[in-house]
Amino acid sequence: MEERPAPSITSFFGNLEDPRSDRTRQHELIDIITIAICGVICGADSWADLEIFGKSKEGWLKGFLELPNGIPSHDTFGRVFSLLDAQQFQDCFLEWVKAVNDVTRGQVIAIDGKTVRRSHDKTLGKSVIHMVSAWASENRLVLGQTKVAEKSNEITAIPELLALLDVSGCIVTIDAMGCQKEIARLIIEDSGDYVLALKENQGQLYQEVKELFEDEDLVTEVGDFHETVNKGHGRLERRRCSSIADPECISYLDSRGQCRGLRSVAKVTGERRIGEKVSKESRYYISSLPGAAKELLWAGA
Repeated sequence: MEERPAPSITSFFGNLEDPRSDRTRQHELIDIITIAICGVICGADSWADLEIFGKSKEGWLKGFLELPNGIPSHDTFGRVFSLLDAQQFQDCFLEWVKAVNDVTRGQVIAIDGKTVRRSHDKTLGKSVIHMVSAWASENRLVLGQTKVAEKSNEITAIPELLALLDVSGCIVTIDAMGCQKEIARLIIEDSGDYVLALKENQGQLYQEVKELFEDEDLVTEVGDFHETVNKGHGRLERRRCSSIADPECISYLDSRGQCRGLRSVAKVTGERRIGEKVSKESRYYISSLPGAAKELLWAGA
């Protein structure tokens, strides 16, 4: 079977609009972008780091870049990226990531929200930046990110991020921030599966799932179980998953069929022991997966 050539950065960023005037172009835009992407992949997190990376790898970079005036300075990296159309760059970047990322069936895509450190600026009146990211667990790759709008929250940003992704055949896991019926619908309509965490402030569904697992006889009769134990460096971590996929139980929890694709619920109890100190926490989940406790625990429940 003939191997497909690896998708090149040039082929995906070649049409990105160059915001500079002709007289200020000492470096090719594609050279700047390629060095930046390669540098960030290798751990660079500042414009100065990109310049250092470029100079240290100049011989290798010359094998596929023009570099008519050598490696751009850190000021050039900063100036060019400040002028680029952010949406255009994101579109190009996501298309490239999709091409290089071999998404396998059953891969877990974890969606999570984080605050960008040192992103606020009191002088300019800028608040901190909150981002929602999709992480491909198998390939250790960020598939997409979107910024949470001011005076909004992560729940509104998740549908925007899902619209950028192809989650067909994958398992999407979202922390309690994302346990919404609309989000479950979007994932199912894109032919994916979900494992969504529940939180106490989400009302009746959380309470009903919790009460379901408090019925020990029912759990023993229709439930499935799996446990993992990890030891190391004086620490013992134990995670036990109980899951229920009984159709009558699921129908009771979602009698009106509002949670698209709902097939199972799970309770995961985590216990951590360090010396004499023991901490214990239980969390509850809803899922479109069939209900095998081992698969739910592996998927991130």
